[in-house]
Amino acid sequence: MNLMPHLIAAPILLPLLTAAVMLMLGEKHRPLKAKINLFSSLVGLGIAVLLLQWTQEMGVPGSIGVYLPGNWQVPFGIVLVVDRLSALMLVLTGIIGVSALLFAMARWDGAGSSFHALFQIQMMGLYGAFLTADLFNLFVFFEVLLAASYGLMLHGSGRSRVSSGLHYISINLLASSLFLIGAALIYGVTGTLNMADLALKIPLVPEADRGLLHAGAGILAVAFLAKAGMWPLNFWLVPAYSAASAPVAAMFAIMTKVGVYTLLRLWTLLFSGQAGASAYFGGDWLIYGGMATIVCAAVAILAAQRLERLASLSILVSAGILLSAIGFAQPNLIGAALFYLVSSTLALSALFLLAELIERSRSANEMPLFDDGDLPRPMESLQPPKGINLDDEQKAVVGQVIPWTMAFLGLSFIACSLLIIGMPPLSGFIGKLGLLSALLNPLGLGNGSDEPVSNAAWGLLALLILSGLASLIAFSRLGIQRFWTPEERPSPLLRRFECVPIIALLGLSIALTFKAEPLLRYTQAAAQALNNPQQYVMAVLGTRAIPSPEAKAAVAEVTP
Repeated sequence: MNLMPHLIAAPILLPLLTAAVMLMLGEKHRPLKAKINLFSSLVGLGIAVLLLQWTQEMGVPGSIGVYLPGNWQVPFGIVLVVDRLSALMLVLTGIIGVSALLFAMARWDGAGSSFHALFQIQMMGLYGAFLTADLFNLFVFFEVLLAASYGLMLHGSGRSRVSSGLHYISINLLASSLFLIGAALIYGVTGTLNMADLALKIPLVPEADRGLLHAGAGILAVAFLAKAGMWPLNFWLVPAYSAASAPVAAMFAIMTKVGVYTLLRLWTLLFSGQAGASAYFGGDWLIYGGMATIVCAAVAILAAQRLERLASLSILVSAGILLSAIGFAQPNLIGAALFYLVSSTLALSALFLLAELIERSRSANEMPLFDDGDLPRPMESLQPPKGINLDDEQKAVVGQVIPWTMAFLGLSFIACSLLIIGMPPLSGFIGKLGLLSALLNPLGLGNGSDEPVSNAAWGLLALLILSGLASLIAFSRLGIQRFWTPEERPSPLLRRFECVPIIALLGLSIALTFKAEPLLRYTQAAAQALNNPQQYVMAVLGTRAIPSPEAKAAVAEVTP
């Protein structure tokens, strides 16, 4: 019996069961819960890697795995699908989840209640959003990950965190309402919410109902674009991500990509060139909305004075680049964008973790220590005072200065800067170079085509270069302020759990520089599969429910 198809449901079930166990343990067993959380996250990452390898081993014609949890025939019931794109996002989510958890285990997991249970629930929502194959369950998993993110956003308390968290909750509740309205309109026109079934029925929608279909798709897109961070729907993102605790902000870096992934999945599947009168609906909005996002974020980056804000604005720049790339509907460009997505997400997650350690070197040593062992008054920073660290119970203990801490922080900052800006020789440069090459060669290199480069492509090409220049100025200025100013500051007190995830994330990003070709081949294959939605449709609709023993017996009786 082949057990691999059953592993498709494991990334959802594992964090669900883990969260239930940790809720039963209560808050008195936090060290045990941390170990269970880490073990479950590592197992989840291992399962994601197995699924990614499975999609490659199945070959191009059958690189899509389908699982029916309720054993209902498609398009009825829940359908889970893993292909190259979703497997890549699963692995990326697992890597960032483990890294953020390791960082949180140093101190942050004790700054509030139920951190570990909320963390696993959010992982469940992320994994489910990447695996689901119908709009209704996509809404369910969106709500699961958002509900957990509300608690994690407020984790650690603090005035700025609570204020930004309330805005974050309000915007996402509004986006969820728009999600329901859009899905209801689409269901009213097509009679289905299964993505593969929608791909077949959208070209057949009568002309009289096509306006209603497009209205539903537009409303649905607004919900996803708000989550992805497109201008002007992204006004909430920078304050929220900047105020969140470092490990939570690192997780939010992948949450933004959920909106980008959903738009890419639905747009290439439902509004591809095979969608009849609805072909490429909304493509111009993606292109020019993404370009507007790049412009606004790049201008704001020039004024950023804190690393957390700089990291949040860099997320908007990457989101704008990805959304514009999707709108061109070119497989080569989408393949390069997926490579850029992986590299930039790893670097941005590392920067959120690194930002707290760098800011600690500036202000941590000036905070007073209270005799009762409470947290310092500005709880949004949770920085230890001079010569003092905090143990797992938030009690004051003597910390140990790790040698060469400033060298570690400086080198890590340089690596993050090069990756995010897109300067050689690291993988960020390879991602942006792939984007530039695809824009200048719409049909790919060596095809003998004289097709001219569009004005929109020239505009995005210019913005890629100018946004990189703006990031270079901003990172250089903050680097000079943080590391080269002639002020005497003692080295910050760091814990190994705080350094290991940063080293791991940057190490993976640097490894992509030397192993860029395999990942580029993988992302190009994923983009080609997206450009041929019939593979996805046939794989999903061709999956048959397993007959029950009673049904088999009835068939045997009828068959002579």
